[in-house]
Amino acid sequence: MALKIFDFDELFTFKAAAARDGRRVSQKDLSPLKSARLVSVDGKILWLGPKKQFKASLLKPWGGVRAFEQVNLSGFLALPAFVECHSHLVFAGSRHGEFEQRNQGVSYEQIAKQGGGIISTVKATRRASESELLALAQERAIKFLSQGVTVLEVKSGYGLNQSSELKLLKVAGQIQGPQIVPTFLGAHALPPEFSDVDSYLDYLEQKVLPLVKRRGLAQRIDIFWDKGYFHSPRALKFLLQAQKMGFAICAHVDQLHSLGGVKSLLELASVSLDHVVQLTDPDITRIARSQSTAVLLPGADFYLRMKYPPARRLLEEGARCALATDFNPGSCPTQDLSLIGVLARLEMKMTLPEVLVAYTYGAAAALGLQADFGSLEVGKSCDFVCFNAGLEELFYSVGHHPVKGVWHRGQQVYAH
Repeated sequence: MALKIFDFDELFTFKAAAARDGRRVSQKDLSPLKSARLVSVDGKILWLGPKKQFKASLLKPWGGVRAFEQVNLSGFLALPAFVECHSHLVFAGSRHGEFEQRNQGVSYEQIAKQGGGIISTVKATRRASESELLALAQERAIKFLSQGVTVLEVKSGYGLNQSSELKLLKVAGQIQGPQIVPTFLGAHALPPEFSDVDSYLDYLEQKVLPLVKRRGLAQRIDIFWDKGYFHSPRALKFLLQAQKMGFAICAHVDQLHSLGGVKSLLELASVSLDHVVQLTDPDITRIARSQSTAVLLPGADFYLRMKYPPARRLLEEGARCALATDFNPGSCPTQDLSLIGVLARLEMKMTLPEVLVAYTYGAAAALGLQADFGSLEVGKSCDFVCFNAGLEELFYSVGHHPVKGVWHRGQQVYAH
């Protein structure tokens, strides 16, 4: 049994933000505690509060104070650990050439029609062995961990056939460090072996989904709902079937075009709606009144040089929002949390508290994990990150993210 006492000069628990379900948060909802103490048992928070209110008698059932490891973290700022709720971590190859093409005015859709884009990565990823993909993914996962990310969502989607998609999910399940949340994204693009969307979705539904389910490789399913990808009544039928099989639903939706995807996905109780750049006024209201989380991915908007989601409208209407990198080899080849936070503040006019809550509680909610992560409260996982900086220094300078230590389930998993 792992028993620990952590002492902090300043700890932000985000308890009030969690009580507000991550909606309409302000500075006070970060719930700061001075001279704080946190007690964890087997990775769960047993007690949390001002050090002066702690009573040693609380520990008697576990052998008393002497049975605990004491960790002094005075001098550092501590926050709930970050949750990266949208990443395409497992892939091979590079698409740096497309970066130059886009700079010369070639659109994302034009590049895809020329055989680039997602299909370019699919070809490289299919050729790579499982061990090669794991080595690449593991290095990337540690980079996230070093920035304070202890829960990391990992999508498939660069295989687009049975063997390769299963390979990607198997690799995701072997990644060490952060807690991995695998997501099946077979409906990412139409592979070259298929001439139409309906036949490919038939293949995924009949051949691939049952294997993913039977082998327990993922509990979530994603789809790229946009023009040129998947947005037909057949796509809805595919998602409904996945839901009947027990998969939670999320979606890349209305990123490039407004196609009514938000309304359709909300009717399926999608756990998250990701990208949501091309929103109508009714869409904003629908999201704000729903239990779905709007996952904002400003890094992709930055790299694609397109407009950003209407974050202020969403937040002010009461939507729960999350932030993530969308790390991938094409439209957002960055893992830098500081860049995402700065873009959220500069381009989407989010306040610092909104950014912090979006990257913790909001991101946990996007994965359906807010009961365990995203805030520091009794009964939740003991996941936190310590910074050698003041709160106001976070998400201010791109490249400045001074993490000193990261704890996951009460264990230190990274130290600078």
